[in-house]
Amino acid sequence: MVASSAGPARGLLYPRPDARHFAHARVLPAEDLRPWVEHFWAVRWDLREQPPFLQQNLPHPSVHWTFQDGTSRIGGVHSGRFSLLLEGLGGVFGIKFRPGGFFPFVKTPVSTLTERTVAPAPLLGPEALTLEAAILATDVTRDADAERIHLAEAFLRARLPSADPNVALVQGLVTRILEDRAVTKVEDLLTPGGPGLRTVQRLFSRYVGVSPKWVIQRYRLHEAAERLKEVPPPELTTLALALGYFDQAHFIRDFRRVVGCPPAEYARRAPGPVPPARRSP
Repeated sequence: MVASSAGPARGLLYPRPDARHFAHARVLPAEDLRPWVEHFWAVRWDLREQPPFLQQNLPHPSVHWTFQDGTSRIGGVHSGRFSLLLEGLGGVFGIKFRPGGFFPFVKTPVSTLTERTVAPAPLLGPEALTLEAAILATDVTRDADAERIHLAEAFLRARLPSADPNVALVQGLVTRILEDRAVTKVEDLLTPGGPGLRTVQRLFSRYVGVSPKWVIQRYRLHEAAERLKEVPPPELTTLALALGYFDQAHFIRDFRRVVGCPPAEYARRAPGPVPPARRSP
């Protein structure tokens, strides 16, 4: 499978193993599923006779349905840094739902999934196990992703939710946060005649699983991580102000808490290879 127009991945913290040992593809769904599904993704690695690699990223405000190691799991938003130790030979296939896009399939507040992974059948019915078996039965040693995507799309298409205006509303707000640097606090999302602060917070909890404040901070840290990979990296005070922080110290504290190291250290490590690391707790 080759990467489609899903766009560049955001939130990856360090360089991955080279293409001889690692492959990552992201494919857009069919047009009729795009209100709910952001993309399908697949990761494969062959690190036999290579050191293990700790893949680290800052997760998006999205629900993922992943298929790996003979089972599948639905994962809510992971608020911290996510780490996965890659070793030996393996692969993962996943469905990434758009922020707000998973709720209409289950009618359960997405906040109940935050920081959790759960079995899919209780949420999506026993047919989810049939899909799991079909996807995991495909040959991981060849490029079977088109078949997996076809299976997943058929499953979702048979369960297309009824129209819900709140989905478009929430997704519009998330897009504003992502694309408009001027949005640095929740109040910046409010417009005359639009939903008030408490309504926006309730909608995010129900449809996204995290607060709008969390989404703002996460996308700004995504941007910070990308900017700090530049050579030379930007000056920290300038970067902090551009991201909406009142001072450099606050930015450094947030970055260290989520990424695990100060921005200056990350800037030194991010452009080049990172030595193998232990699994994070």
